[in-house]
Parts: sequence; C-alpha cells; structure tokens
Amino acid sequence: MAEHRLAGLSAPSISDIDELAAAAFAELPEDFRAMCGDVIIKVADFPSEDVQKDMAAGPFDLLGLFQGVGLAQDAAVPETGRLPNMVFLYRRAILDYWAEHEETLGAVVTHVLVHEIGHHFGLSDEDMYAIEDRAG
Repeated sequence: MAEHRLAGLSAPSISDIDELAAAAFAELPEDFRAMCGDVIIKVADFPSEDVQKDMAAGPFDLLGLFQGVGLAQDAAVPETGRLPNMVFLYRRAILDYWAEHEETLGAVVTHVLVHEIGHHFGLSDEDMYAIEDRAG
C-alpha cells in the first residue's frame, strides 16, 4: 500500500513556530521593527498557569500575550529591576485556530505577533491591520 502524502506530516513544533515568527518579524516594516527595540519573542505550547489565572483564560483561549511595560507607560516605570518586554506566542492555541480557519499558518503567526507587539505601542486595531498589510 502506498503511503498517503500526508501520512508523514507532524504538527509544527515550537521551533517551527519560532521560525515563522522570526520570518514574520523580518517582513514587518523597518520603521516598526526599529521601534520594537529589545522586545523578546518567545514561543511556548501554552500560557503558564499563573497567566491563565491572571487572564481568567483556559489554555486554548490565548494565542499570544505581551508582557512588560508598554511604551505609553515606559516613562513612568523605573528601569531598575524591570524585566525585558516579551511577546509570547502560544503554539497549541495558534494551531487550534489555524485548523478552524482558512488562513495560512504564517498569516496567523504574523497577525498574533503584530497584535501583541501593537499592545507594546498602544496601537489601534486599524494601525495593526495597516502594519500587517504593509508586511504583505
């Protein structure tokens, strides 16, 4: 019996999503990336239990999360002891969303990344969609 063309496929790994996120970030407009500064992008399967509790969310409810001090609040928060700003992308929720929609996985990762970085800048939804459009 010939193997079906899908039989050897596996779900994209954390590393795969990390690569998609890096590629998506590289495609964002240069001025937007420059403003991001030292924002760290991390991929995890699920949000931590603490995050789920704080957000009153289940493990599949969050596709991503910005953690840190947004630029709007930056001047009011002292530098000493402050953790770096981070964007978390949650692989399992992203894959679940992807399976239920017509978008490509790359488009979903780009959307979540831009949306979470947008929180860092305090951008409106319209601004975030415009950035996504500029990224192609």
